[in-house]
Amino acid sequence: MPSSKHQPGAPHHPQHPVSVHPGHEAPPSPPHAVAPVVEQRSSPLGHIAERAAAARTDNSMAKAALTVRDFNCWYSAFQALHGVSLDVPHNRVTALIGPSGCGKSTFLRWMNRMNDMIPGARCEGVMDLHGLDLLDPRLDAVDLRRRVGMVFQKPNPFPKSIYDNVAFGPRLHRRMSRADMDGVVELSLRRAALWDEVKDRLNKSALGLSGGQQQRLCIARAVAVDPEVVLMDEPASALDPRSTARIEDLIRELREKYTIIIVTHNMQQAARVSDITAFFFEGRLIETGPTAGIFMNPRQKQTEDYVTGRFG
Repeated sequence: MPSSKHQPGAPHHPQHPVSVHPGHEAPPSPPHAVAPVVEQRSSPLGHIAERAAAARTDNSMAKAALTVRDFNCWYSAFQALHGVSLDVPHNRVTALIGPSGCGKSTFLRWMNRMNDMIPGARCEGVMDLHGLDLLDPRLDAVDLRRRVGMVFQKPNPFPKSIYDNVAFGPRLHRRMSRADMDGVVELSLRRAALWDEVKDRLNKSALGLSGGQQQRLCIARAVAVDPEVVLMDEPASALDPRSTARIEDLIRELREKYTIIIVTHNMQQAARVSDITAFFFEGRLIETGPTAGIFMNPRQKQTEDYVTGRFG
């Protein structure tokens, strides 16, 4: 996808090369050229996406919460992302899809600077959240991660009580009375659809919860600091089908309050929960648009091949 450092309507920030510490996953890949536009060949998942879109109460276009322009990143000498430009709409679910090693998780992790801990990682370009330059090296990472929360692939509750897991972030960022903290914990657990299951054992260890409950606890922990954006890196890939369905229901509910960006290898999941889908391949953003359109009428042949299961 072509990109520009200063597109009309895009915020103008100086580009900040960000040096950091290596590489997570960065398998080398061959050079890539964008494929030509193809005739309509829809995936069977397009009908799932259409039904999901029809069920939503608000399908109007939303303004961008996050604006990315000409974003490049490297792990030492290896370039993992090439010229990515993307608008992430406010209070919508955006799914990042593509084969393993395509750069989608790398892209997600730069949004709250998780890659700062990887030796040799660096990036350049524009990544703007409601006027905040996320790539500014002077930015306080703790404050950034309050505004941009993250839920990981595997549940990672702290070895603390259920209550203390949820209260951890609010205690870090502000002082409040016990009564106020109780309210934050309850509200966060309700938003994560977990309150009714744990309200009588808040002082018990979070490690005693099931895998699905632990992941919902991690979501409650992320939303307890009232972030603007919630990042989810394959949040249901380690869960059973029933727990996965509950996480998907929760994502649909959370979009009313938060901007959500989810990485998933599950095409059915992307079709069910997302409003916008962005397809990555070999470190490049190939195509983005409303989810039903990506699955029903992809413009690029590589997108069509991926969503119809010809590779991946």
